[in-house]
Amino acid sequence: MSGAGPVDWRRIALLVADGVAIGSSDRVSVFTTDATAIDAVAAFVDECWRRGAVPQVLSTDERFDESALRWASAAQLEQAPPLELAAMQWSDVHVSFRAMTSPVVDADPARVASLRHGRGIVSTARWEQTRWALVRVPTPAWAASVGLDADALLTEWIASFDADWTAARERMGSLCTLLDATRTVVIRDEHGHLELPVAHRFWVPFSGSANWPDGEIATAPVETDVNGAIAFPGDFWFAGVHIRDLHLEFEDGRVVRESAAEGLDFVRGLLDSDDGARRVGELGIGTNAALATPTGDLLIDEKILGTVHIALGRAYPECGGVNRSAVHWDIVKDLRGAASGSLTADDLFLIRDGVVQQPLLDAAVATTGT
Repeated sequence: MSGAGPVDWRRIALLVADGVAIGSSDRVSVFTTDATAIDAVAAFVDECWRRGAVPQVLSTDERFDESALRWASAAQLEQAPPLELAAMQWSDVHVSFRAMTSPVVDADPARVASLRHGRGIVSTARWEQTRWALVRVPTPAWAASVGLDADALLTEWIASFDADWTAARERMGSLCTLLDATRTVVIRDEHGHLELPVAHRFWVPFSGSANWPDGEIATAPVETDVNGAIAFPGDFWFAGVHIRDLHLEFEDGRVVRESAAEGLDFVRGLLDSDDGARRVGELGIGTNAALATPTGDLLIDEKILGTVHIALGRAYPECGGVNRSAVHWDIVKDLRGAASGSLTADDLFLIRDGVVQQPLLDAAVATTGT
């Protein structure tokens, strides 16, 4: 990725550390999923020690999952990795540096779903017990796998950090306050019409704290009242499984029918993980104007301005959500350029005929160009 120039990992470490408010004597667990993220990890660990915190690094390299998927029993796969869970119980703060390695996993999709259940237990502990952040780090391997230019991917990723996050938080917060009075959000295009009641739920800005790249607003829809259909055309990956042309139908809050041109067995394995996995735990709207290229990676694509996403499973309690699940599966829908694509909050258009409207533009994360 030399064409994109060197990454200032020190600057990124400062942003991440500030986002989770690392201070003296904080116990900080740091996970790294691949050696390609080690420079980011090293800069962050150095910043932790500089602030008087105590960081501990655990390799959770995703290559080790291949052996587990080959040899472990289903019962073993469904258990939380004990050292990872212990790390969450020890930590005040957790940060995971997740390198974008090749998206393809050669394993039975049902076994991958079982593995995700075990990882989900760790994620739940992270949400409930720590101040946390996930940092998605682009790599040439991912770019090659999904047909993107590696330098362009890195350049866009770096730009997504360059914002006045204090000002962004204020603008996004203003839109959240407006949306707090909303009763129903509707996602509509030629493929479907999904109604998500949000009355008496709260919207929260994610603006330089929990995820990097960051930039979204989110709420927890009323778990029992989501109805309609939604389609996610095209290709994306989750847990190394390729999913194409996913379609979901909801009745009284639950997914009652699902279809996909590829990855259907995996989808059904996730949906059947536990009682909460077929319900919507999150509704999110991307606000980062620096991100424009779909990557197939949900943690990045959900921040793109002009996209909307739902997450099946665990809800954000700070939004008033009560749905519990080991699963939290974000699925991104790109409404940009769709002639019939719209996102409305009651009578207010946020996206109309594939074009982002002014209320959402006013809340967008603007880059500083630094």
